[in-house]
Amino acid sequence: MATTTNTTPGTFRTAGEATLDRVAWLRLSSVTLPLATPISDAKVFTGRQRPMTEVAFLFVEIATEQGHEGVGFSYSKRAGGPGQFAHAKEIADQLIGEDPSDIGRIWTKLVWAGASVGRSGLATQAVAAFDIALWDLKAKRAGLPLAKLLGAHRDSVRCYNTSGGFLHAPTEEVLDNAAASLANGIGGIKIKVGHPDGKYDLARLTALREHVGDDVPLMVDANQQWDRPTAQRMGRALEEFGLVWIEEPLDAYDAKGHAALAASLDTPVATGEMLASVAEHVELIRHDAADVIQPDAPRIGGITQFLKLAALAEHHQLQLAPHFAMEIHLHLAAAYPIEPWVEHFDWLEPLFDERIEIRDGRMHVSSRPGLGFTLSDQARAWTVAEHEAGRRP
Repeated sequence: MATTTNTTPGTFRTAGEATLDRVAWLRLSSVTLPLATPISDAKVFTGRQRPMTEVAFLFVEIATEQGHEGVGFSYSKRAGGPGQFAHAKEIADQLIGEDPSDIGRIWTKLVWAGASVGRSGLATQAVAAFDIALWDLKAKRAGLPLAKLLGAHRDSVRCYNTSGGFLHAPTEEVLDNAAASLANGIGGIKIKVGHPDGKYDLARLTALREHVGDDVPLMVDANQQWDRPTAQRMGRALEEFGLVWIEEPLDAYDAKGHAALAASLDTPVATGEMLASVAEHVELIRHDAADVIQPDAPRIGGITQFLKLAALAEHHQLQLAPHFAMEIHLHLAAAYPIEPWVEHFDWLEPLFDERIEIRDGRMHVSSRPGLGFTLSDQARAWTVAEHEAGRRP
């Protein structure tokens, strides 16, 4: 007869015959990735933030008694990286001895270990790195790409590029970047808008449409910079471009404003990347605030939470376009029933030895098991802090 030990409210640590393996060791790494060029979007042009010069990553590597391994990560742009690492370090030993298959229960245990700091934001972003590593391990143990373990609906996903269209780049550079992306097999182009002078945004978009032609899917991203009247005026002005979506036209938490805008425009409205929990996304869905939902698995607590949100989004027939971290989101988008989009950023490529295949406008799921990535020597060189728990087999 199986025995149980109550470890946290509402959860039990199993010790029955079904437990075939346990987590023996893990390593946390705080990695700072420098950006070649300081990045500016509307938040910089309106004085809310400084240009972004680096991205902080929290990597979690896990090994089990039976020799199975997994790697996951979370990240923070600008502030927050050291805080994620510090919180992960506090709760890391909670994972030692756990059955790595019990991912949902482990997620709950780790959240309760830091319950006083809440179930969203920095705390659950730290938990996300553990969660993603456990899913990577589970798929590797099965010998399957993560998308196949989850149950893929497709082996490739439509993709669009964002990194070539920031506001700091002159228009000619944006046009050159777009042409290069399309030549490299990327299917769509997104550029940043939200400049203090809206005429500047419209001129750049006009030039881009003329440059790439009428058949290339285009998106714009205002990064929360417009108030409701400005969003309404700009939304109407943007209708003529046939955009796939207008992204974050309003404050990320203005569900009612997004809902009213979405109802008034033909162009779909997309939002969600800045939200830090499933519960916050539920408010968007409850208000019909988005035609396209854009969750970020590391930001909302990992793959376990993302799957919960994806099921709800499908129920409401929403389009899905996960934010950033294509190395994770390719698999999750491939498992979403409604044809999604994945955002292409090449910023993370130096961190990994492998690359994603992109052709014919789509990202392709590889045959590599798990997420399909291993940390590079460069990632090790950019590591600024480490912590280990347990003993490596």
